[in-house]
Amino acid sequence: MNWKKLTTVILACLLLALMLAGCAQSNQAVGTAGSDGTAGFGSGLWHGFILPVSFIISLFDDSVGIYEIHNNGNLYNLGFVLGTWFVFSVLLASQKNAGRR
Repeated sequence: MNWKKLTTVILACLLLALMLAGCAQSNQAVGTAGSDGTAGFGSGLWHGFILPVSFIISLFDDSVGIYEIHNNGNLYNLGFVLGTWFVFSVLLASQKNAGRR
């Protein structure tokens, strides 16, 4: 991979991380997520997608969490695990494909 292509990929990843960082916020008050006041499957899926960014931000900002504590239980957990699985499987697959080149 040449330097120009590598620089473009790194800048694209940084831009994506910056865009996702704007979405990494925990529930500030009880009863603010979802129509019934709790985070559901969709919120869990989204929180799983942004987990890597949320984790890094949570190391420096105590008001950001990586898991919504006001959730509806099993459906939120399923969404969170599926989102996390998807992100890390894509990251690992891209690393595996990069090693083959």
